[in-house]
Amino acid sequence: MSTHAKAAFEVKTWDEKPYAELGGKAKLTRASVTKSFHGDIEGEGTLEYLMAYAEDGSAGFVGMEHIVGRIGNRSGSFVLQHSGSDDGSTSNVALLVVSGSGTGDLHGLRGHGRCIISRDQPQYAFSLDYDFD
Repeated sequence: MSTHAKAAFEVKTWDEKPYAELGGKAKLTRASVTKSFHGDIEGEGTLEYLMAYAEDGSAGFVGMEHIVGRIGNRSGSFVLQHSGSDDGSTSNVALLVVSGSGTGDLHGLRGHGRCIISRDQPQYAFSLDYDFD
């Protein structure tokens, strides 16, 4: 049976740079991001995003995030795979715990989650349904 965790995070740093201009406003970028988590998940995350922006400012993106901290009463680290889209004001992100990425007390962690991010909020909420092998 999986456990449902709710947490909030704040973005501490966001360093985004284009690596290909596709004409007009369309481009490919890479962003290095650091985050701080609070709630059922506590810790720090480092995230690398690859993003493809369309002419209208919408984007699709993928990312890998390494989180060091705790879930419930277990400590360690794990990796979340991100896949999402952004319409220019809101991002919708699917999250998947990368199999075999858990360390310490988080060894054997598996799970999936979702995050909807609206730019007008100082902190962002997300949820993760998880279990252990």
